[in-house]
Amino acid sequence: MPERPYVLLSAAMSVDGHIDDSGPEPLLLSDAADLDRVDAVRAGVDAILVGATTLRRDNPRLLVRSAQRRAARVTAGREPHPIKVTVTGSGDLDPTARFFTTGDAPKIVYVAGPGVGTARKAVGAVADVVDAGHPVDLHRLLADLAARGVQRLMVEGGTAMHTLFLTAGVADELQLVVAPFFVGDAQAPRFVGPGRFPHDAAHRMRLAEARPIGDLVLLRYLLDGGRD
Repeated sequence: MPERPYVLLSAAMSVDGHIDDSGPEPLLLSDAADLDRVDAVRAGVDAILVGATTLRRDNPRLLVRSAQRRAARVTAGREPHPIKVTVTGSGDLDPTARFFTTGDAPKIVYVAGPGVGTARKAVGAVADVVDAGHPVDLHRLLADLAARGVQRLMVEGGTAMHTLFLTAGVADELQLVVAPFFVGDAQAPRFVGPGRFPHDAAHRMRLAEARPIGDLVLLRYLLDGGRD
C-alpha cells in the first residue's frame, strides 16, 4: 500500500488567473468538450476532494456523469462514483448540500481539530468525520485515504485547497485549463493564493501536454515525483 495516493490537481481559470468571478452564480470557464474530459478524469480516480468553501459556494455533486463510464467502473469492480472528500476548518457544513445527498459514494469530511465536534453534529449521520489535526495535516489526510484504498486522488479546488496541496509539495500532476478571457475583478477567487511554492523559477514543473480544446487550452504539468 503506498504512503499516499497519486494527487492530481484540476482547475480551469481565466487568462488573468481567476477560477470564478464575485457574482452569486459560478462562472462557466469550460465548454462541453472540456467538461466531458473532466468527467473522464473523474472516472479514473478513486476519490475527489474539494474544500468546504467550494462546497458551500458551488454546491457540487462530484459525480461521474457518463453512464458508460459508471458502468465501466462497476465492471472493473469499483463503485460507480469516486469517494467524495471535503476539508473544513470550522466543521460548519450543510447536510442537505448535494455533496452529501447525491450519489451513493462514501463521503469523508476531514476537519481541523477544534471543528470536529461541530462537523460530527452537522454531518456525522451522512459522512465519516475525521480529525485531520490542527492545522490540517495533509500527510495525515493522505495516509488515511491510502489506508482506505485510495490510490488516485483528484483535487478540484478551490483556491485554498490548490494552494495547500501545492505549497505542501504533495501534488504529482496539475491539469490546468485556460479560458480565453479576463475576469478583471480584484475580489474574484484566484487559482492559488500567496505561499511558498516548491516549484518556483529555479524549480520548474515539467510540461507533459499542451492541447487545445476548442478555444480553451489544457496544460498538463508533472511535478516532482509525478508519473506520466
